[in-house]
Amino acid sequence: MKQSSFSISDLKKIDEVIWEIPKSYRSDMKVPARVFATENMLRDTLKDRSLWQIVNVATLPGISRYALAMPDIHEGYGFPVGGVAAMSVKDGVISPGGIGYDINCGVRLLMSELSFKEAEPLLDKLADYLYKEIPSGVGRGGRLKLNDRELDLVLEKGAERLAELGYGTKEDLERIESRGRLEGADATKVSNRAKARGRDQLGTMGAGNHFVEVGRVEKIFSPVDAEKFGLFENQVTILIHTGSRGLGHQIATDYIRLMMQAMQKYGISLPDRELACAPFSSKEGQDYFSAMRAGANFAWANRQLITWEVRESWKKAGLKGELKILYDVAHNIAKVEQYNNEEVVVHRKGATRAFPGEAVLIPGSMGTASYVLVGTEGAMRESFGSSCHGAGREMSRTEARRKIPGKPLKEKLEKEGIHIRAGSFSGLAEEAPEAYKNVDEVVEVVEKTGIAKRVARLKPIAVVKG
Repeated sequence: MKQSSFSISDLKKIDEVIWEIPKSYRSDMKVPARVFATENMLRDTLKDRSLWQIVNVATLPGISRYALAMPDIHEGYGFPVGGVAAMSVKDGVISPGGIGYDINCGVRLLMSELSFKEAEPLLDKLADYLYKEIPSGVGRGGRLKLNDRELDLVLEKGAERLAELGYGTKEDLERIESRGRLEGADATKVSNRAKARGRDQLGTMGAGNHFVEVGRVEKIFSPVDAEKFGLFENQVTILIHTGSRGLGHQIATDYIRLMMQAMQKYGISLPDRELACAPFSSKEGQDYFSAMRAGANFAWANRQLITWEVRESWKKAGLKGELKILYDVAHNIAKVEQYNNEEVVVHRKGATRAFPGEAVLIPGSMGTASYVLVGTEGAMRESFGSSCHGAGREMSRTEARRKIPGKPLKEKLEKEGIHIRAGSFSGLAEEAPEAYKNVDEVVEVVEKTGIAKRVARLKPIAVVKG
C-alpha cells in the first residue's frame, strides 16, 4: 500500500498533548491511532514514516481500542519505536515487529549509598573498571560460555538462574519486572542458530544505543515517591541499558520469516509485510510467544550478570557501600494483561510498563538527563499501562555520523564533567545528544497525559559504550 502523506489537519486534537488519527482516515483501519505529543513534536514526527506505521498497526486483526504512539515515537521495523497495541487473546494476532529485534531491551537502575561529593574522586577510576569489566561492541563475548543445558536453564528461568549461580540475590529479583522471569518460556522454540549467537553473550553490553551510565540525582520532583524508591538528592546511580543481544535478534528473524509464510494460511492481508503476524492462539503465534519469553528471560539474565560486573567494578575502584536495584523494566516485549475485562496481548515496542506505584525508567542521551517516573492509574485507563521508554531518535545513526564528529563530541562532554569510555568515535557520534529528542519535553508530555509522573532527574557523570 502506498505510504500516506500526513499533515497536522489529518489529526484530531483530543487534549493538549493527545492527537487522534480517526478510524475513517483509511478504510482498512479497525481502530483509531492516538499520538501523545506537542504540536511541535508532531510536526517533527511528520518527517519520517512513523505515523504511517502507527496507522498500519491500527489495521491488525483483533486490535483493541486504538493503536498508540508515545512522545518518543520514531520510525522502526513494522511498528514505530514508541508504539503500543493490545490484541485480543481470543481473536487477535501477535506480531514480532511489535516487540522488535532486541527482545526485552530494557533498563535497570542501581542506587548507591554515596553522594556525588563522596564518589567524585574515584569516578574516573570507576569508568576505567566498568569499561574493562563489561564486554562491549558488536560480537563481543562474555565471561560465561554456556553449554546447551546451562543455556536452556537461562532461557527458561532468566535472572533467577543467575541468582542461583551466585550473580544476584533474592532481593535483586524482587526489584525486577516479572521478577526477571516470564513463565511459559520454552527453550525448544528457540533455534540452534539463535542459541549459538547467545551462548557467550551473557554479561555483555553490545553496541548501538546500549550503555552503562553513572549519574547523580540532580533534582527530586516527588519527595514521597523518591523516599519510597530509595532516592536522595546528589546520590550516585548507575543505569544499565541493553537487551537480549544476538539471541533475541535471531529469534525475531526466525519468526518474522515464519509468519510471513503463515499469513496466507490464515487469510491475513496487511499494508506492510514488516507487520507479519499470526493469530495469537495459532501454533505459530504460541511458538513465537514461548520463544519471545525465552529471549526476554535471557535479557534479564544479561542485565543481572552486568549488575554483578558493575558491583565488582565499584569495589575495585575503591567505592564503598552496596549497589541496590531500584527497578528493571523491559521496553521491547509482549505480555498478556487485562483491561476493561478483556484479556489482551499488549505489544510494547520502545515503550515501558507504567503500572500504578511502579518505577518507570526513562534514559535520555549521554549529555542530557535521564528520569525516574512513577506509573499511575491514568496509564491503566489511557495507555494499557504503558509510558514512553526514552528520548527517541531525531536523527538516524547514518545522519548522526555524517553531521557530528566523534572526537570533538567526546572532548565537549568531558569538559562538561562527563567521563566517556567508548569503543569508537563513530559509535559515540551515533548516540550524540543532538541525535535525540529533548528528553525533558518527552517526559513533560507523559506527565501531562496523566500516565506517569516525575520522581527524579538524573544527570550523567560517566558513560561507558561499545
